[in-house]
Amino acid sequence: MRPEGVQVHGDDGPPVLLLPGGAATCDGFFPGLVEGLVADPGARVIVHDRRGTGSSSEPGTLADAPDHLHTLVAALGTGPVVAVGQSLGGAVAALWAARYPQDLAGLVLLDMTPVNDAEICRQVERRTAVMARISAVPLLGPALIGGTLRLAGLQMKRGLRPDCAAAVDRTLEMDVDQLVRATAGLTELARQWRDGALPQIPAAVVTADRKADDPIRQAHARIARDLGTTPVSWPRATHSVHLDHPDEVLDAVRRVIAGQPVR
Repeated sequence: MRPEGVQVHGDDGPPVLLLPGGAATCDGFFPGLVEGLVADPGARVIVHDRRGTGSSSEPGTLADAPDHLHTLVAALGTGPVVAVGQSLGGAVAALWAARYPQDLAGLVLLDMTPVNDAEICRQVERRTAVMARISAVPLLGPALIGGTLRLAGLQMKRGLRPDCAAAVDRTLEMDVDQLVRATAGLTELARQWRDGALPQIPAAVVTADRKADDPIRQAHARIARDLGTTPVSWPRATHSVHLDHPDEVLDAVRRVIAGQPVR
């Protein structure tokens, strides 16, 4: 019996599990990816909000996400999956692969939150906590957060195709408190991270178009090295690379499914 809140698109073929960023709901987060993967290579695409995120009514923490996903894959009986994770979803995918390597047939990490760098993770937790404190100020706080997000959304949507622009709007309709809970414990998990923990499986580590000496890009390079690959960066790619380079992301996932290198 399929667990509650799980959608599986496609009838057969290699299983792919999607992990959105932040605490966002998975449905619609990766525009075109589900349909593209079902069409070619005929994948089964698992859409699910892990505990504590999206529309899930079950409480959950970042630390217990690998255990939850391990149980989910076992309940679905899909065997090892290719996990596609953006931002915090990429960190979850890496943590899952380190704890349960037998669950993963491949990894696609899209500008993942660097769970291998405690200082960067501390900054992420601090920023979300500041957002929560501002949001808690009666009247003024929600208006300030909402205005800031709308402005960011306008900038992000420039030049995007319509379905990707719509995904920006859905993503920015965030529950700040839920986001804080979803990121809680990130710094401690990063402190516990050990290089060399990841399995040697087909993988793509996509990093935004940053300078070579950027700490996030360097952290991504270390993750890629652990996976036996090299990081990929496309011109003008942002943190939301799944939205500004959706076709390249689709191609990258297809290549990882096929065990081919991603460029």
